[in-house]
Amino acid sequence: MHDLTNAFAETFGLLVSLDADLLEIVGLSLWVSGLAVLIAGLIGVPLGALVAVARFPGRWAVVVLLNAMMGLPPVVVGLAVYLLLSRAGPLGPLGILYTPTAMVIAQAILVLPIVAALSRQTIEDMKLEYEDQLRVFGMGPRGMISTLIWDARYSLMTALLAGFGRAVAEVGAVIIVGGNINHVTRVMTTTIALETSKGNLAFAMALGLVLVTIVTAVNALVFSLRHTATRSAYA
Repeated sequence: MHDLTNAFAETFGLLVSLDADLLEIVGLSLWVSGLAVLIAGLIGVPLGALVAVARFPGRWAVVVLLNAMMGLPPVVVGLAVYLLLSRAGPLGPLGILYTPTAMVIAQAILVLPIVAALSRQTIEDMKLEYEDQLRVFGMGPRGMISTLIWDARYSLMTALLAGFGRAVAEVGAVIIVGGNINHVTRVMTTTIALETSKGNLAFAMALGLVLVTIVTAVNALVFSLRHTATRSAYA
């Protein structure tokens, strides 16, 4: 009990003093996850909108695949990216294995299906509601996609935030492709796992509190944006 009390006291001290190592790890985590979500958003939102608006053979199979890939096991994605980036892999000459870039790639692959699937559902629901009006204005698929993306911007932000929540809390893929190297690829989740195994509970708990705070804030923002989107729709 005494040791646990000391650990809580040390945790509080680390947070209040803004420990440099703690800030470095949190900063890298946010940068990696944020960049991964940005990449996934730039690809996933237009992809989801295209699948929602276009009609083509095999469309249903694409929808099923996107939904199924939302549950991609992180360790499988990490292994696939590792094989691509390893010295013997096709992208080995780039030399980016065990770097933050490799972690961004792995997280972007994990987040992409989430963003694309949620964007597809959002755009498709809005298309069913406004399709007649859009056709009256003579809009083709391209104009319809851009208009629906803009009108659904608040709802689409929730898809991006959901992806960020998945990315920032992920551990399996980033530890495989990043290697958990101190001051290079050590992020919150991998550090929590490492420090807990070493018995350094104070540092692990400090990062855990920061991670929970970030995830809670993201979920609160998602709720707020959904509320804003609902009010805009009925304004």
